[in-house]
Amino acid sequence: MRAPIGDFDTAVPAPDRLEELTAPVADAVRDWQGAVPADRILYVDTEPQWADTAVFVEHYGRDLLERSANCVVVAGKRAGETTLAACVVLSTTRVDVNGVVRRQLGARKASFASMETATGETGMEYGGITPLGLPTGWPVLLDSAVVDLPYVLVGSGRRRGKLLVPGKALAELPGAVVLDGLGVA
Repeated sequence: MRAPIGDFDTAVPAPDRLEELTAPVADAVRDWQGAVPADRILYVDTEPQWADTAVFVEHYGRDLLERSANCVVVAGKRAGETTLAACVVLSTTRVDVNGVVRRQLGARKASFASMETATGETGMEYGGITPLGLPTGWPVLLDSAVVDLPYVLVGSGRRRGKLLVPGKALAELPGAVVLDGLGVA
């Protein structure tokens, strides 16, 4: 199957490539309940050394720059309690941690989680964290620009491989909250 975005050799329905995904991501795809069928979530094989956005678009298509999203883990703190959440914004923007995220989480302070926390809590590789398969109960904050895309490129849970997901499917994830202005230039 030809990928709907990017210059990939093949795109395969993610349910047919569960072995390429980390356990939490494979479980999320296997147990998918959204209105968008699971076979519309596509897996593309990519080289791990090209996982970072700038290098990635050079190899797999410049059109991906505006169709790629980064998923980062943030920690909101208030009264000694920490809330972890995922934030998904276009790769051409950055997460408004101190504004939109802090207010949404009701936190006094918000910051990016450490690499150790992000990978340890998600069961995913750094540089491959994806909004699919996150821990139960986590808020998944999505910039509305991501949800508006017909397909968006996100991590697969590993540095090798990516997922192409219809934007509206991301809005169906457990804990999903669509926010305007989450990603800022």
